[in-house]
Amino acid sequence: MTENESPTKYIFVTGGVVSGLGKGITAASIGRLLVERGLRVTIQKFDPYLNVDPGTMSPFQHGEVYVTDDGAETDLDLGHYERFIDESLSQANNVTTGRIYQDIITKERRGDFLGATVQVIPHVTEEIKTAARKLSPNHDVVITEIGGTVGDIESQPFLEAMRQFRQDEGHENSLFIHLTLVPYISASGELKTKPTQHSVRELLGIGIQPDVLVCRAERVLDEEIKKKIARFCNVDVARVIESRDVGSIYELPLVYREQELDDRICESLNLDVGPPDLTSWEEMVGRIKNPKDGRVRICVVGKYTELVDSYKSIAEALVHGGIEAGVGVDVDWWSSERVEEQGADFVGRFHGVLVPGGFGVRGISGMLDTIRYIRENGIPYFGICLGLQCAIIEFARNVCGLKRSHSFEFDKKTPDPVISLLDSQRKVTDMGGTMRLGAYPCRLEKNSLAHEVYGVDEISERHRHRYEVNPEYQNTLTSGGMRFGGISPDGQLVEMIELPDHPFFLAAQFHPELKSRPNKPHPLFAAFVGAAAKRRNLLARQSSDELSEPEAAKSSGPLTAVEGITAEG
Repeated sequence: MTENESPTKYIFVTGGVVSGLGKGITAASIGRLLVERGLRVTIQKFDPYLNVDPGTMSPFQHGEVYVTDDGAETDLDLGHYERFIDESLSQANNVTTGRIYQDIITKERRGDFLGATVQVIPHVTEEIKTAARKLSPNHDVVITEIGGTVGDIESQPFLEAMRQFRQDEGHENSLFIHLTLVPYISASGELKTKPTQHSVRELLGIGIQPDVLVCRAERVLDEEIKKKIARFCNVDVARVIESRDVGSIYELPLVYREQELDDRICESLNLDVGPPDLTSWEEMVGRIKNPKDGRVRICVVGKYTELVDSYKSIAEALVHGGIEAGVGVDVDWWSSERVEEQGADFVGRFHGVLVPGGFGVRGISGMLDTIRYIRENGIPYFGICLGLQCAIIEFARNVCGLKRSHSFEFDKKTPDPVISLLDSQRKVTDMGGTMRLGAYPCRLEKNSLAHEVYGVDEISERHRHRYEVNPEYQNTLTSGGMRFGGISPDGQLVEMIELPDHPFFLAAQFHPELKSRPNKPHPLFAAFVGAAAKRRNLLARQSSDELSEPEAAKSSGPLTAVEGITAEG
């Protein structure tokens, strides 16, 4: 730091009472407000579990694994951070207990602590503080979210490190924001502040006095409730912030701005900056809430649809695509196993279908049935990762005549492994962090739909997969009518496929949802949602033409798929 350069400021976001209150969205919203004030902001997540990263964890337990440009498998909250502050993050932005202990044990075995007894204090806490400071270069503010809730035994080393951190850096350079719950008890018709009081007391027992309280509540917190919370929790009433439910998560920065949360933060940290300019953000939120061209219905057929957080970035990217296309997006989440039981005819009710990524053979036949129906009936299709691989398998079987073709992942005895392991993956034994991860370049073929959508010759997109399209079958697939819209620069790996004779059939081996932003929608999602809107309009015209026939008024039979869509809007 130079003589005239201001020290980096640190904001720590903790949670109490229950998990799932939205610490990640709160941290991201604060980040957006500070970015709009002209500050250089980054956000990191400290996760208290012992896994080195979430890469080997079930999506049903942890939700989606978010991948950064540098190939880090991270918590899904990093997706919120990137979408709100519009900055690409890295491995340093997600730190777990497992990684902290791994680094310490590596140092101990190397002899770095020779002669010392390695303990939680000071060794673990110092490692945590080092991770927090690592992001300070080139940033004015570092926001750190502490996973879990206050009182969890797993979080204690992180909270102790943060307590020490304030002593090291000074109160003028650090701020504690505590997110808590003010539940509404319908039987008595009251908002209860006791959970918040007890949560703050837990923090005080650790030695941390929160500077700001952000209170989740189903009802408006009136001034008396805020004064009561302020009195019992030892904070100024102006720093008791209401966090109510909103129609879109992108409204939250606006809600916090109304209550001048960012003003309180800048006052506490001596940040002499002007007010935020939220004009473009407000316009974006307005387009989400009031789409100019109606709504479209999208079906996502996946393996983990019972927990929508498994596909959090896809859900958000579809919203972003709707912003660009001028429509609202309604998403139905269908388990591919359910398709196996009920058949794929139901997708005719939708304006577009997306098949996302996943691992393992469960539900694959349902995906294949879905893709065949889409291909044969001209429904807009967007496949991502596994969605590309299943499209390859379906095409090989039903167009190219390779009836027993499959992915080597699902059938080691298939005579036609159209999806196979890369040579570099064949001897891999460790599961964690060994896939093709992070950003890789892709060359787009001229005259392809992919090139038309992106409008450039080469792109860079993030990957998370172990299997690839088998190069031995590329000629067979193209001879059947498939086009490879994107390939690796060396010409070896298929990155994107499309069907030229289909209204919109496009799939990518990478994960474009990871680079979509509300203020910069990803072009593939914008194109897909736009194609869905065209199908909606086409179906509406067809239905109108049919109803204009005299016989249409006499019909008393069941609705067709086309008529069903029109009747449902």
